[in-house]
Amino acid sequence: MNRSESIIKIVVVGPESTGKSTLCASLADHFHTLWCREYAREFLLQHGMEYSYEDLLTIAKGQLALEDEATERCRKEYPHASQPPLLFLDTDMYVMKIWSEFVFGKCHPMILNEIVKRTYDGYLLCKTDLPWVKDELREYPDTITRDTLYHLYKDALINQYTPWLEVSGEGDARTQQAINWVTTIVSKQ
Repeated sequence: MNRSESIIKIVVVGPESTGKSTLCASLADHFHTLWCREYAREFLLQHGMEYSYEDLLTIAKGQLALEDEATERCRKEYPHASQPPLLFLDTDMYVMKIWSEFVFGKCHPMILNEIVKRTYDGYLLCKTDLPWVKDELREYPDTITRDTLYHLYKDALINQYTPWLEVSGEGDARTQQAINWVTTIVSKQ
């Protein structure tokens, strides 16, 4: 556990249209806690899809601010819980790193520094076994690109020390798989 914050943080990552936000909301509901949304959606809806390398730094900073706000809110709403409260995060700086490197071939040092600085208690990697659903912000409907991005996320998680689980399947089965694993993580705290 990240003892300095006394909050168990689980990050949900994976390519677009793999159910990350839905999973975060379902887990937060099941565990009666909070989740932190993805700032990129908010930014891109406001500014459009013609984003630059510098925009990704702005998005990263916005994501970190949302995470910090959610952490503080979690701390205030659950100050005397019998166990540390849970917080689910819909993205982190690994997502920003992979996105930046995939699109622009480089990543801002601030994002890399935040990867090193911030600690989490677990990662859920959403597999690309859900059908891609079009919306105004999604860029990669083709299977090859989705699978390439999935493997970039998997490589990032394999090469770090935080426990992680690959989440697959649809609907309740996908959610239950994540619930079971998060319960194991919480029981170790």
